Order: sequence, then structure tokens, then C-alpha cells
Amino acid sequence: MATAYRPYEPGTEPRGQLVPAALKAPFQGRVWREFLYVLISLPMAILTFVYTVTMIALGAGLLITFLGVPVLGAALAGCRALGVVERARARALLGLEVAEPEPVLGRRGGRGGRRGPVAWVGALLRSGTSWRHVIYALIHLPWAVFSFGFAVAFTCYGWGFATYPLWRWVFPRYLDEPGLQVFGDDHGRNFYLDTPFEIAVTCAAGVLVLLLTPWIMRALTSVDRIMVSGLLGPSRLASRVWELESDRGTVVDTAAADLRRIERDLHDGAQARLVALAMDLGLAKEKLEEDPEAAAKMVDEAHGEVKLALQELRDLARGIHPAILTDRGLGPALSALAARCTVPVKATVDLPQRPAPAIEGIVYFTVSELLQNISKHSGARTAEVDVWRTEDRVMLQITDDGRGGADTSTGSGLAGLAERIDAVDGVLVVHSPAGGPTTVTAELPWR
Repeated sequence: MATAYRPYEPGTEPRGQLVPAALKAPFQGRVWREFLYVLISLPMAILTFVYTVTMIALGAGLLITFLGVPVLGAALAGCRALGVVERARARALLGLEVAEPEPVLGRRGGRGGRRGPVAWVGALLRSGTSWRHVIYALIHLPWAVFSFGFAVAFTCYGWGFATYPLWRWVFPRYLDEPGLQVFGDDHGRNFYLDTPFEIAVTCAAGVLVLLLTPWIMRALTSVDRIMVSGLLGPSRLASRVWELESDRGTVVDTAAADLRRIERDLHDGAQARLVALAMDLGLAKEKLEEDPEAAAKMVDEAHGEVKLALQELRDLARGIHPAILTDRGLGPALSALAARCTVPVKATVDLPQRPAPAIEGIVYFTVSELLQNISKHSGARTAEVDVWRTEDRVMLQITDDGRGGADTSTGSGLAGLAERIDAVDGVLVVHSPAGGPTTVTAELPWR
């Protein structure tokens, strides 16, 4: 998702800057972009409404013939094309990012499973997204009429009253009236805004209306934001499917990376030692009769190589899935990690029972990776690990008093951790200002 401009939100400024910001708000670009959006909405709403009603009515009337179905398909396709324009308009003027809805996918038909026009039209008619575009075209017109009239009247009255002292001279010079007439009747009772006090009150009222303009524009366009995102974007089910597909890709990539790491560790570590061990034992066998002492020395060296190979295999097995985690759970496993860390770590695990094995593994390897980062990069003196359960979620928080500056957006190991946690519908949040301290919080599902 692209980064949109940050709009002015009332009440978000420091106390000392509230009045200046409020005075500058009517002149900000956001207000004028929203006003332009409201102005363009009326002709766009008329176009989409007329097109949709005409095409749907024509298609429904032609259903007694074979032409009705393709006309309805063309109507829905046109509505989806107009939806592209509306999403682009909301993106450009409102800073609203709405993902493209799911594409039209017809059933495979014909020879070789090819998709044809009939299948495509059928998919259009079955698509809930297409009909949501139709609903948008129908309900957007009345709202566009209301918001257009309200915004234009509000803006014109605001600027007109606020600048009334600058253009009041028009009435006595060209209309032979002392000022703007508020009311009048046939009996000669008239009220004009012509005294200095009335002019000042009119100007103050206009300024007050202008100060309310940002809130009014935000309120009007908030309804448009809801309609565009709710009716012209992907459905919740489609968004969930895309999210699961992305998570599946992350899981597959992570598993492939783990397999490559295991293969590399075996090839460069234990396998190389075992090959050297086999060569040493072969040489020792040849020298056994000629030089027993040299053979004994080589066997002793081979024995040391066996111990090192076993240790590397044991470390590799612990990296795949530690036995202590399987046998005793997160508490002892995280305590063992804390004991091996070069920085003093206090580990606290408060879980009423064990979560799902997959979640246990992710929590364990997340803590392991973060403690390694603390040891290598943080320069911290102490660290804390806390794990607890809240409702149906597992909460993990790791803090250290190091130099800070950790970031998930730099392509570091933290980015990989965030992707792995996101693959199981979890969240990883890093708060690490320059100079520290660093707090990493992870939230994962219990099951």
C-alpha cells in the first residue's frame, strides 16, 4: 500500500499549537482536495447512475431474447470500469488506498479448458463484486447531490460572509441598496447588513463557518470513503483468501530457507568432519601393522573428530526443534536460551497450559533470534523476556537497554520474523528509538 498524505485531524496537535493549526486548516490542501472530490462526485454519480439504470433496464427487458444476458454482462463490466475510475479518484483526492477487487474468473470450458465469452459473462453475473458496483452506482447519486449542495452552500456562504466588507460596496454603487438584504416585505420593512456592527458580525460568522469547513468536508467525504472501500474494493472473503495465499507463500519460503540452512550446515559441518574421519581411519588402518603408535594417535584424533561431529549434529537438531521444548515446554526451553545468551536475561513465562506445538516453536525461535540480535548488535547490559496469555492469544515481549535503532523495514532478521509471525495471523511490533531501550512485542494465536 502506498503512503498517503497525513490529513489534519482535529485534536491531534499539542495544546500550544491548537489555535494556529485550526486557523490554517481551511487553507490546507487536504480541504480543497476533498472539496474538489465532492464537486466531481456529482457529475460522476449522474454518469454512473444513468449508465447503470439504462443498461440494467435494457438487459432485463431483453432477457426474453438471447441478447439480454450479454447486455447485462456489458452493464456489469461497465460498472466495474467506472469503479476503477472511482478508486483512482479517491486515491488521488482523498488519499484512500483501496485494493483492486478480485478479477472475473469464468469456469473453464470448451476444448483444452479454454475460457470463452459465455463463461466470462456468466462469471460477471455470478460475481458479488459486480453487483456491489451496481449498488454503489445507485446509492451514490442521492448522496452526491446532498454532499454537493451542502458543500457548495457551506463554502460559498463561509467565504462570502468572511469577505463581506470587501465587496459590500457593490450594493450602494450598482443596486442602490445600503448592503446585503436579509429580509424584506411589501410594507417597506427591510433589514440590511450595513452598519459597522452588522458587518463585523457577518464577517465573524463567515470566519466561524470557514473554521468549521475542515470538519464538514471530512464528515462528507467519510461517507464516500466508506462507500468506496466497502462496495468497490475486494470482499472480505477475497481479502482473506489473498492474505492466506500470501501467508502460504511466506511459509513455503521460510521452510525452503530452513531446508537450505540445514543442508548447508550438514555439508559444511558434520558431513565434512565425517569425511575427514573416514580418511583418518583409513590411514590408521594402513599404519596399524607398520607403526602402531602413529595409528593409535590417528585413532585418538579421529575420536575427537567424532565428538565434534556429534556436537554439531546435536546443535543442528536443537536448531530444528529442541528436545527440551518438546519434553518440557516453553518455560524451561526459554530459560535454557536465556542461560546461553551472553547478556544477562531474565525469562518469565506465565502460561496456564501449553499452546499449539507450531505456536510454541514460533515463540521459541522468535526468542532465540531476538536474543542473538541482542548479543551481537544491541550493546545491552540486561534483557528481559516475558511470555503470557491473554484470552486466546500468546503475548511475547522482549526488552533490552541497548543502543536501539532496530527496524523491521530494513530487510534484517526482524523482517523475516515479522513475516513468519504474520503467516500465522500474528503481529510483531518493534519500538526501538535511537539510544534505546528496545521493546519487541509479538502477539500470536493460541491455536
